[in-house]
Amino acid sequence: MSTPPPSPSVESEVKRAQALLGRGAYADARAIAIQLEAQVPENRDVLYARAVASRYLDDLDDALTTLGRLERHHPGYGRLFQERGHCLRRRGDEDGATQAYQRAVALNAALPASWKALTELHRAAGRSADAETAQSVLDYVRGLPPPVVTATSLFAEGDVLLAEQIVRRFLQEHGDHIEAMRLLAQIGVKLDVLDDAEFLLESVLVFSPDYHAARYDYATVLSRRHKHLQALAEAGTLLGIEPGNRAFRILKANALVGLGRHDEALAVFRDLLVGAASTADLHLSIAHALKTLGHGDAAVEAYRAAAAAAPSFGDAYWSLANLKTYRFGDDELERMRTEEARDSVGLVDRYHLCFALGKAYEDRGEYEESFRYYERGNSLKKSESRYQARVIERTLDEQRVVCTADFFAARRGWGCQSPDPIFIVGLPRAGSTLLEQILSSHSCVEGTMELADVARLAQRLNGRDASDPAARYPGVLRELTADHVREFGEKYLADTRVYRTGKPYFIDKMPNNFRHVGLIHLILPNAKIIDARREPMACCFSNFKQLFATGQEFTYGLEDIGRYYRAYVEVMDHWDRVLPGRVLRIQHEDVVDDLEGSVRRMLDYLGLEFEAGCLDFHKTQRSVRTASSEQVRRPIFREGLDQWRHFEPWLTPLRRALEAGPVA
Repeated sequence: MSTPPPSPSVESEVKRAQALLGRGAYADARAIAIQLEAQVPENRDVLYARAVASRYLDDLDDALTTLGRLERHHPGYGRLFQERGHCLRRRGDEDGATQAYQRAVALNAALPASWKALTELHRAAGRSADAETAQSVLDYVRGLPPPVVTATSLFAEGDVLLAEQIVRRFLQEHGDHIEAMRLLAQIGVKLDVLDDAEFLLESVLVFSPDYHAARYDYATVLSRRHKHLQALAEAGTLLGIEPGNRAFRILKANALVGLGRHDEALAVFRDLLVGAASTADLHLSIAHALKTLGHGDAAVEAYRAAAAAAPSFGDAYWSLANLKTYRFGDDELERMRTEEARDSVGLVDRYHLCFALGKAYEDRGEYEESFRYYERGNSLKKSESRYQARVIERTLDEQRVVCTADFFAARRGWGCQSPDPIFIVGLPRAGSTLLEQILSSHSCVEGTMELADVARLAQRLNGRDASDPAARYPGVLRELTADHVREFGEKYLADTRVYRTGKPYFIDKMPNNFRHVGLIHLILPNAKIIDARREPMACCFSNFKQLFATGQEFTYGLEDIGRYYRAYVEVMDHWDRVLPGRVLRIQHEDVVDDLEGSVRRMLDYLGLEFEAGCLDFHKTQRSVRTASSEQVRRPIFREGLDQWRHFEPWLTPLRRALEAGPVA
């Protein structure tokens, strides 16, 4: 018997349905879409094709019902709202159609059909000003080159890589096209290629210095790259033109937060509450600032206000849970469960709610239910991640190949000789915030924040894409001259001066700098480096429970966390071999068991006199920006050391990853 031919793929069938729509064969297109929907009921393109076909067949009930299903699964898809507008307009519901088209262009501004419909609807209703605005946007969109319009629309609908291909091809022939450059920069932001985005937007502003939207994008990228002083200057330029612009004022407030000027940011956020149509995000920003400043009760009230303003606002609930000291009541728990179960809740809100529910059930001792939510939240978060464990492992392998004892011996005496920086490295949730709080309680030491300067230098040395097999870092370290190395160290000190107030020493607490100890030693050979370490299972599971605001993508899978911890230990062992005595290791459990002994070890290593204030670290008044901010304002407690054991039945993948052989 002959083997039956394979069934056509969903993708090829979708393309066939789309081709039939283009030829006007609407019944055939809908028949294919209906068959496909039985196989892939959440597929965006299948549902959209069915809705379009049904409208052309004048089956508006089926079209609108299908669009309802599409919205449940893809609420950010602008074209679905355009299609809904077409259906409602055909039914004579002009108000409903107007609302649908407005929603469409809010999600995807490159929809000429929606702008045309809005122009006509506003004009018919006598809204002449709105009609003129819609017409001007329509004229602008129609005036753009078709590839730029196509790429803009694709980008808005989530087809980022295809949009990038189209706009890059266009720029090869039209290298100074402002909108294409800005779009490619926006794509760079989405793909986290921020250095490219910054360069592109700088170029746009050279060609068009009065392009305020591009300047806003530029300031946003500067903030994302931790260049907060420059971002604040750009925000000031924009506010000089439009003092009342709310987006520009928020930009300023966020830059102030980045600079640690939380009181000033708080004042801006509170001013913005007056007359705000939507207040949830503002209440959240206010709460974050209050939390950082140590005003815990006020922060709780602000987080609650954010949740009240938007009941499915997952970040508000997670932020309460992330205080580590807050306990949810029965009503709050039920509300979170209800919101998380709603079909209409978006991905970001859903995983925030899952992490909050995981913490809420953990606090109640319901560990199986807690783990279920932690696991679901991690799975959802990982679905939007591009993390590849092997990329990190390969880079750390290369660190060991390049950064040998002979390599450092040949460069002895290089670099900027300042002893000011104290780097605390390790994994997140390993006690680094506690060490920072202890040391910054000393009269000679200043706590700053997790500074991105070393990672930014490594990225600059590396080139565009760290996952590229031809990545230059760390091999490029061999090519650096003594002048290069000294200049990099001096630039680090100059760029971080904005976070200091004049104490002799300051702390850079970026955990992932453990990857760059060799680079730190080259550019700042007299800086101190402390490795904050915690028992593997406790540290790794604490990361699994933590939803980070940005980065740390290795934490959203138990196996990934275990592999990352092993890679970290192996490279730290390497630094100990090739730079003996350079790094001081502080075990978190030792700090808990013998605080004074651990404090004296650190101060001896730093060459500082013992001060009793370091033992009363929880009384120190300073801004703390990490997840441990409330915990380090209390005396040390032991109960957190073995919390992971409550979840041991579900942690076999983590244990196996930790116990596997070397990653190299």
